Amino acid sequence: MDDNTAAKMVDAYINIRSVIQEKDEEIRKLKEQQAVISDKMLELCAKEDIDSVRTTYGTVTRRVYSSYGTSDWEQMYKFIHENDAYHLLAKRINTANMKEFLEENPDLLPIGLQSDHKYIVSVRKPTKR
Repeated sequence: MDDNTAAKMVDAYINIRSVIQEKDEEIRKLKEQQAVISDKMLELCAKEDIDSVRTTYGTVTRRVYSSYGTSDWEQMYKFIHENDAYHLLAKRINTANMKEFLEENPDLLPIGLQSDHKYIVSVRKPTKR
């Protein structure tokens, strides 16, 4: 590969990454401001005991968001098995664990397993020596 071409690509990559980092900081600050406004809208809904506010700029709707977790997976698996409630689990494969399993068991391959592999590049700034 032409060293000049590689150098230009690395320079462009680093410059783009720097701009993205700057934008990420701007986005983080905007999200903080947005969260403050969201909290104030929730306070308004709670104070007025309403779930919706229509304005000339748009409508605010308050709803309950629920999420569930467990501190004891062994008991949760037992509960799911005993109640035939396998639908409570999300259907996804842990990528790191599957990779490790396949490396340790090269002769075992689950039926229907799909995988995707691709090359990616990493670029670092030069370090001072």
